[in-house]
Amino acid sequence: MRILITAGPTREHIDPVRFLSNGSSGKMGYALAAAAQATGAEVVLVSGPVALAPPAGVACVPVVSAQEMFEACQARFADCDVFIAVAAVADFRPARIHVGKVKKAHLGETLELVPTVDILHTLAQAKSAQQIVVGFAAETDDVERNARKKLEEKGCDWIVANDVSAVGLGMNADDNEVVLWSRDRPPITIPRAPKSEVAQAILRTIFGGTPGAVG
Repeated sequence: MRILITAGPTREHIDPVRFLSNGSSGKMGYALAAAAQATGAEVVLVSGPVALAPPAGVACVPVVSAQEMFEACQARFADCDVFIAVAAVADFRPARIHVGKVKKAHLGETLELVPTVDILHTLAQAKSAQQIVVGFAAETDDVERNARKKLEEKGCDWIVANDVSAVGLGMNADDNEVVLWSRDRPPITIPRAPKSEVAQAILRTIFGGTPGAVG
């Protein structure tokens, strides 16, 4: 089994010292990579900038921007059996990247942005019948509606949704609680637990094991 996983944030640079990003720590993606490797899978982890060491036995590909992450995943997608897009990829990037640091007085009051590549949607459209594509949805409200919408719009097989507004869960936390959505079965809840255990439960659910079981 060959599993390709993305993790962490991306950084979309304005100039050499400023960038647009988010608070993703990469902990969930790294936990999934470790759990997948422990099953004997061959795991490639495409990681944005994080303060984590790659799990033992996992091939890590460091990237910075959404475009770099897309190119790294696209180059490896055809060879994977499962693609799990955990990374919190920036939706927009500055239209212009300045070569040198821009002085505050010259930045202006507005920043022109353009969309980044939609990694999950693009690769899900290219998947074969044998491949499994899993996306993540970090939400703060209307979690069910947004998860269902993302499942349909992205064209993936599963969406793992979590409420990142909940205290002690989601981004930069050690615990998580998620709901897995697919087209052909009821939603499956994995209750609050350390991300290492949630990762194991996600993999068991995706591969037809005990739905939602932790431990």
